[in-house]
Amino acid sequence: MDYLDLSQLAQYLHLTPAQIKKMVDRGDLPAQKVGGSLRFSEAEVHHWLEEKIGLGDSDELDRVRRVLDAKEPPRTHAPRSLSQLCPIELVANPLGARTRSSVIRSMCDLAATTGMLWDAKAMCDAVTNREQLHPTALDCGIALMHPRRPQTSLLADSVVALGVCPCPIPFSDSGQLTDVFFLLCSYDDSDHLRILAKLSRMISDSEWLDGLRTAESPGETWAILDEAERELDGRTPS
Repeated sequence: MDYLDLSQLAQYLHLTPAQIKKMVDRGDLPAQKVGGSLRFSEAEVHHWLEEKIGLGDSDELDRVRRVLDAKEPPRTHAPRSLSQLCPIELVANPLGARTRSSVIRSMCDLAATTGMLWDAKAMCDAVTNREQLHPTALDCGIALMHPRRPQTSLLADSVVALGVCPCPIPFSDSGQLTDVFFLLCSYDDSDHLRILAKLSRMISDSEWLDGLRTAESPGETWAILDEAERELDGRTPS
């Protein structure tokens, strides 16, 4: 497991060491002491950021995105958009699954059709384990399914799949009813958090969610996703 020290985490989050220490003292940020010094597990920090994104407002999500962009080395090309990561071929509407296990299996099989996901079963197992530890179903009826950490050994690149069930199904152990499912198969942490941050902003729009639910085909569903992303990014509609 990889660890960051106080100065490294401060640089990563664009905060001062004093701010990080205050967050630790309040119990807001997971840390452990090794030889009298604070150490931060990258996996735990990743999970903390993931939770922060899920709870954040628009300003907070923008800040997380700026942190990720600053941390990431310069790219030779712009990151692919969500609608590129999730082409029409990876939209299942209607999604004919009626249980949590069949939803996860169907979505992983769908993502594997791109050739970017090499082992659908292994991804299915990783996503199932994540759901058992911490369900990704939200109160708004959407689940943002993903494994605990990026599965680099299973992927050639990041892939996103989208499924819409005609009727909500109980997806979490609490009986939470869910009818819109995103599967995030991210190649690395930065991609995963960037995708999650964008989706978190999009699903805060109830009209957008209604549009996904009333769409009658994969093409119509994808167009609703693409239009919302273009508006969010300030791009001209195609």
